Amino acid sequence: MKVYYLYRKQALALSADQAWQFFSSPHHLNRITPDFFHADIASPVPDDIYGGLLICYRMRAVFGWPMVWLSEISHCDKPRRFVYQQKVGPFAFWSHEVAISEAAGGVEVEDIVFYAMPWGWFGRLMHGLLIGSKLRQIFDTRRDYLERHWGVAAAEPR
Repeated sequence: MKVYYLYRKQALALSADQAWQFFSSPHHLNRITPDFFHADIASPVPDDIYGGLLICYRMRAVFGWPMVWLSEISHCDKPRRFVYQQKVGPFAFWSHEVAISEAAGGVEVEDIVFYAMPWGWFGRLMHGLLIGSKLRQIFDTRRDYLERHWGVAAAEPR
């Protein structure tokens, strides 16, 4: 199984508490993603996330195909970081860490994503032809949204 890595870092003019409130809420997901990606929250979500919290989504992400995504907040260290991992969904493995650290004039937000495709060689082919670029587009749209709303240029992706 090939494991892929996606990393983004962005400076934002927000306090750590403001950043935590925004990033830890799944209710902002559709605002910060491209039009082809749409997720409806299908389970109750408390105001404050916590380790062990399960969140169920119904989504349309590729070709409009409906899918279910069940994620678990596997680690939560308010207001510094949380990790959500896919329990049920389109990937063989998915782990996304959001880390928030104080910086001059605001915060730096890091997205650290590890994921693996299902279906062996066919999954790797689909990643090369479509999925990899769609994921980059999702995080590019997120970067652009954050840049527009908090007026700070994004750091270059690694």
